[in-house]
Amino acid sequence: MKLLALLPALTLATATLATAADQQWISFSGQAGPGKGKHIVFLSGDEEYRSEEGLPQLARILSQRHGFKTTVLFSVNPKTGEIDPKTTDNEPGMEQLDSADLVIMLLRFRQWPDEQMKHFVDYYLSGKPVIALRTSTHAFNFKPGTTYARYAWGAKDWVGGFGKQVLGETWVAHHGKHKVEGTRGIIEPAYAQVPILRGVTDLFADTDVYTANPPEDATILVRGQVTASLDPASPPTTETKKNEPMQPVVWLRTPKNEAGKTNKVLTTTMGSATDLKNESLRRLLVNTAYAFTGLEVPEKADVSLVGAYNPTFYGFGSNKTGVKPADLAK
Repeated sequence: MKLLALLPALTLATATLATAADQQWISFSGQAGPGKGKHIVFLSGDEEYRSEEGLPQLARILSQRHGFKTTVLFSVNPKTGEIDPKTTDNEPGMEQLDSADLVIMLLRFRQWPDEQMKHFVDYYLSGKPVIALRTSTHAFNFKPGTTYARYAWGAKDWVGGFGKQVLGETWVAHHGKHKVEGTRGIIEPAYAQVPILRGVTDLFADTDVYTANPPEDATILVRGQVTASLDPASPPTTETKKNEPMQPVVWLRTPKNEAGKTNKVLTTTMGSATDLKNESLRRLLVNTAYAFTGLEVPEKADVSLVGAYNPTFYGFGSNKTGVKPADLAK
């Protein structure tokens, strides 16, 4: 696969911060580094895994450590102007996708209005790359008969919608026990030297393994060993059937879309804000950002955290209230 041939070069970068004029999204301008001139747009919008906390940290790393311009969009309550993951029908700033070189998304059951969703669909049909985290396998939940109904996770005509058809899976089930069993990433030996996995060791997530069955054209890079607890040092679960076989947790695809263009896609069922405390997961995502934007992957990308990072443990209703996008532009 062409995606598997990529290499290194890293210049430390600094970044300056710019906030959108209406304060409904945030943007970081990378001043130096290999990513200079490339624009990554992050789509945050899920009720459970605190994408509104994790994606800004990843945006800061890619901007300040590697020079990319990064923009983070949020689900915003139009009445209060606050970030509200339960607002499934408003994602201000979607026009930022028109200049994006890469999208990194962590979404769940969004129902954006047509004028917002059109920017996403145009981006996808242009053949540009996508990195999809956790619940992005079921990113959309449009009602039957609406303009973008086929993108919904339960779509019948385009079976499984955007998740199944493009990312490689839709929502199926929790394979590990939710909030009890974690995920240890086991790299597929055949792909251990792939540049995207360069410097990726001790991959661990405190979210559980999802049931996943990507199509045959997917290249499975990492499988998820179900662990007995959420401790990174935890042994495998004693329920051996959960690890025989281990489910895919990171895979690559290059599907051809309806416009005849080919999208580079990396999907991982890891990616909560707390999962991003894991250095190797951050490096996997940064490496993929390099590869998908046509840059050589560093020998060991700098993925050190920018500022304090104490993410909220995942769960419905665990989001911080009263927070506006401008509050995160610091």
